[in-house]
Amino acid sequence: MGSVDSTAMSAAELDRAVELLVRQVGHWQHPRWAASAAGGNASRADLVHKLVQEIANLAADAEGEPRRTVPRLDNDLALPDQLRVVAADLVAATPADDVLAAAAAAVTATRSTL
Repeated sequence: MGSVDSTAMSAAELDRAVELLVRQVGHWQHPRWAASAAGGNASRADLVHKLVQEIANLAADAEGEPRRTVPRLDNDLALPDQLRVVAADLVAATPADDVLAAAAAAVTATRSTL
């Protein structure tokens, strides 16, 4: 058997986690985004935006670039697309496997909280 490329596996895990979250929330309308996330006082939209920012920070770190604030758009329906973009940026930066695994875990944890 050949060896498995762990970076490709970690990137695939992140892609899968992102896709599962996007499928879960992609059809939501504004009232559902505005509702509080489970066990907290933050809205679901705020929680997903926080995740987007965390992944953007990981991508910036992996690229050796300064961290930048991800804009909080007026329309929460853009959040799934923002998540896809920052996750793709992170994968393109080819960070260490543990960074990809941490990002996938963060996406999965956010998905569970929603």
